[in-house]
Amino acid sequence: MDFDLTWLLWGLPLAFALGWAASRLDLRQWRMESRQAPKAYFRGLNHLLNEQQDQAIDAFIEAVQGDPDTAELHFALGNLFRRRGDYDRAVRVHEHLLSRADLSGKDRDRAQHALALDFLKAGLLDRAEAALQKLQGTSFAGEAMLALLGIYERSRDWPRALEVALKLDAQAQGSFASRLAHYRCEEAELALRQGDRTRARGLLDGAVREAPQVARGWVAQSALRQQEGDAAGALDALLNLAREAPQALPLVAHLMTDLGRQTGRVEAVAAVLRAADERSPSIDITEALAALETDPTAARARYLQHLEREPSLVIGTRWLAGETLSDPLAQAPVQRTLEQASAPLKRYRCAACGFEARQHFWQCPGCQAWDSYPARRVEEI
Repeated sequence: MDFDLTWLLWGLPLAFALGWAASRLDLRQWRMESRQAPKAYFRGLNHLLNEQQDQAIDAFIEAVQGDPDTAELHFALGNLFRRRGDYDRAVRVHEHLLSRADLSGKDRDRAQHALALDFLKAGLLDRAEAALQKLQGTSFAGEAMLALLGIYERSRDWPRALEVALKLDAQAQGSFASRLAHYRCEEAELALRQGDRTRARGLLDGAVREAPQVARGWVAQSALRQQEGDAAGALDALLNLAREAPQALPLVAHLMTDLGRQTGRVEAVAAVLRAADERSPSIDITEALAALETDPTAARARYLQHLEREPSLVIGTRWLAGETLSDPLAQAPVQRTLEQASAPLKRYRCAACGFEARQHFWQCPGCQAWDSYPARRVEEI
């Protein structure tokens, strides 16, 4: 059978025409998708700038569907999910990124870090810890170690917190001497509860040796010596505090007066308190000095001296308690009213978050910051 060249002459132009039409169709579709993806992306940015997170997420999902290989869109989408509190979807986005074989090493580390933050924000501390451990040796190692330190503090795992803080301190990531002192004090408290006084003593000695400016070490050391019946040693620890961390002296002023009486060193204590009072008046130091006076008139004179230098409702209430009003019936209600009015002024306030409490904390219960409570009362701040 002879081959008819006529079909070939007709077929070649037809195949060329069909190919050209298909290429034009693909090019038009590609151009349409490329135009739609940037529009969705910029629309998402606009919503994000207007703090419309839900609309921004919808726009970024549309952009990701149009260009599923773009890692930056996935990172933006995952971060938005985390900020909105949708941690499950944030985890899925970042786990999807980590599963991609074509992801660069830099982006892989970034995705691992983002995944760790997802777990951390969700409160899944064990999974966050595992994710952060994988960042060792990467450019996110420093941030990962700081996050691990926060996890160990929240879980009160002080030995591991101490280990991480020592590494950070050795890597010149800032000074962690204060935190190390607090961790040792926490471990010392645990050792005391377990009846191991020797270990507690060693931990406290290390705390005051490495960070003498941290008052907690001296206070804990004084308390331990008191428990052991060493009043003189307890007072020596507080006198060291007065020298190394004078800003914390108001916290222990009353205790110093008690120990001074027990050891017969009242004058030495009074000299330290008077020097501190001359530098800066303090409610607690004034009350301690008044307590050392044997004459009630001299004690009230201390209160008046404080009021002349620095007005204080708390001290004014203390002074009035030793006076007699012309109307005896008014004494009790007036005193009660002043006590009630001055009570909130006796609290301590965190300088970081403003959390107020009746007692002084070494670590704020609100924001978890260390040494954020001044030793002075609210009225004095």
